[in-house]
Amino acid sequence: MNFSKKHTEQIEAKELTLLQIEEQLDKFRKKIPFTDITAHARVDHGILKLTSETEETYIQLYREQHGMFKIVKFTPASGAATRMFNFLYKFLETYDPKKESINSYINKEKEPEIRLFFIGLEKFPFYDDVLKIMDKTEIDKIRKPDEFNRDFVHALLAEEGLNYGNYPKGLLSFHKYKSHIATPFQEHLFEAASYACQGGKAILHFTISKQHYDKFKATEQEILPHIAQKTDCTFEISYSYQSEKTDTIAVDLKNRPILDAEKNLEFRPGGHGALIENLNAIDADLIFIKNIDNVVVNTYAEEISRYKKILAGKLIDLQQKAFKFMKMLHNGVSNDELIIVLNFLYTELNIQLSEEFEKYSQKYQIEYLIEKLNRPIRICGMVKNEGEPGGGPFWVKHENGSISLQIVESAQIDRKNEYHQGIQKLSTHFNPVDIVCGVKDYQGNKYDLTQFVDRKSYFIASKSKSGKKIKALELPGLWNGGMAFWNTVFVEVPLVTFNPVKTINDLLKPTHQVK
Repeated sequence: MNFSKKHTEQIEAKELTLLQIEEQLDKFRKKIPFTDITAHARVDHGILKLTSETEETYIQLYREQHGMFKIVKFTPASGAATRMFNFLYKFLETYDPKKESINSYINKEKEPEIRLFFIGLEKFPFYDDVLKIMDKTEIDKIRKPDEFNRDFVHALLAEEGLNYGNYPKGLLSFHKYKSHIATPFQEHLFEAASYACQGGKAILHFTISKQHYDKFKATEQEILPHIAQKTDCTFEISYSYQSEKTDTIAVDLKNRPILDAEKNLEFRPGGHGALIENLNAIDADLIFIKNIDNVVVNTYAEEISRYKKILAGKLIDLQQKAFKFMKMLHNGVSNDELIIVLNFLYTELNIQLSEEFEKYSQKYQIEYLIEKLNRPIRICGMVKNEGEPGGGPFWVKHENGSISLQIVESAQIDRKNEYHQGIQKLSTHFNPVDIVCGVKDYQGNKYDLTQFVDRKSYFIASKSKSGKKIKALELPGLWNGGMAFWNTVFVEVPLVTFNPVKTINDLLKPTHQVK
């Protein structure tokens, strides 16, 4: 495609090339590359279920050795909270208390979420703050219940109110304690202090939107002294933004680039897969990854910390073995030693070897095993599937015929493929994004994580712009294609470790309510 000088300069300003843009446009024209799943991962076939004794062994290993590693807690937190309130926005747009009751509206529109929201109204941590806003606007306090509820939602979401729909999710009021209200940002600090505090300091990194930086910094300065005093741990906090060079061009339904009102090319953020660049910039040996909205009230904090230590202990154990075998392979191994290495790859790292492996010369066998071992390692907690939307663990066949364990999103599975749909229906576990990463090799060198991405694993998402449907290209997800060529181990963890807040009503669940 021929781009104007203005558009070429716009592309180059994002540190992108014309060739990259052409490649992006070509992806829109091609058939979506669905993932070739061959089986669902389950306990004893891709998912490890630990005994209580083994769990204690890994906890002890982590306690003994975590001081030898530089540990960072990495938290994606860049999104605004808008989607949490979708059903409330619809309610504001379509409900008129002068024409009908809320009850009749709920029955007509089939909106049970509205009913649950108003039933639990006083249990939300922001309830008192909204009442103060409503008082400030001098709205008549003698309202009918339905008018009060409508005005409450308006005060919660409106720009002149709390403006929660445009606020970063990480800074919303999530938990109401006797003495204070806690945000997800605050809960992540408490959590880090419980398992990632070394020498009296915990290191955390948040990926945020640039426009929210001042809000995060102001919150940080306000809460740090209190949390440091309460946990006996200080905090080193850093932030990063999704790089503009990971933006992707937006197109219309005919795959033509979209222009804005000023005739500039329309670009969109490349999805959370772009965060592999941010993760790659972290200087650490061991990195915990967990989403900003997956937090709990302190009643459950000890159990959450326990399973973080278990996953990290498992990582340390596997990494030490992998490093030992890497050294052996580089120094030369006997046939018996080669069998030990092969057994480790197959039984503990779930690595499926080439069917041609036995035909290779020993020299090439060693090179092949070194290539398989010399990769970053991730231990991923998996919870039993309770019907939550999102990704899960599967065995996946790659273009070269190899099979490996992967986290696969629903959108990556072809709905028209009955065989793949059958496998998906059998799925027993769900990905809560509870990951511990080992990102250095046996010599202490940090891996270039961008070299382990499956660039062919991308999404075409349907979006809207000014009321018109558009198509957006999303890069391979951070824990999907972004980590496709890591060595991966799935470990079953209890459901209590997964407590995301996807809609505001999730805050009414027990793990978000202080008893």
